[in-house]
Amino acid sequence: MAKLTKKQKEAASKIEKNKLYSLKDASALVKSIASAKFDESVDIAVRLGVDPRKANQMVRGVVTLPHGTGKDVRVLALVTPDKEAEAKAAGADYVGLDEYLQKIKDGWTDVDVIITMPAVMGKLGPLGRILGPRGLMPNPKTGTVTMDVAKAVAEVKAGKIDFKVDKTGIVHAGIGRISFDADKITDNAQEIIQTLIKLKPTAAKGTYIKSIHLSSTMSPAIALDPKAV
Repeated sequence: MAKLTKKQKEAASKIEKNKLYSLKDASALVKSIASAKFDESVDIAVRLGVDPRKANQMVRGVVTLPHGTGKDVRVLALVTPDKEAEAKAAGADYVGLDEYLQKIKDGWTDVDVIITMPAVMGKLGPLGRILGPRGLMPNPKTGTVTMDVAKAVAEVKAGKIDFKVDKTGIVHAGIGRISFDADKITDNAQEIIQTLIKLKPTAAKGTYIKSIHLSSTMSPAIALDPKAV
């Protein structure tokens, strides 16, 4: 087990052992214990009382964070020529079709989100082995396969993220930056938590929100009181 650095020990000492914090207090605390020289990401991890192996207990969705993610999201719009102008106007970083399909085939995946049209999905199928493991395959359920390309691009640029429960029953998401005010971190965390509650599968029994932890890129996790949110 790696030894903790002086800064890591100092950060850990500020977190009361076995204490469950309110979301507001945790948002302020995560800012106070961040010590990296870069603008750390603020992340939330929510453990759900579901069995992801069962299709009727899969939790997946999208949420638009009220204050955005603080990250400059690189968007590739794979569209037909008639849609290129609106994709560019909406803020897409890369726009085109065949030339980018070839680049992806050759191994290029230097983007965060890919948005495309239903008619183009057939061409993306063979690239599933490249895009799938990186979480880049467009999906109608997350709004990344649509005819309204401009709206989809604008929403992603404004802070729309998609999330999916992993095989251990946890949803991980980046909800901001340490440079955000504590209130903005609170608002963004509240938005994703409330969205998860709305998505509770009817097949899920017992406690649904089992635990919530807030952390920054380099900080220890802060346990929240699930009942308080």
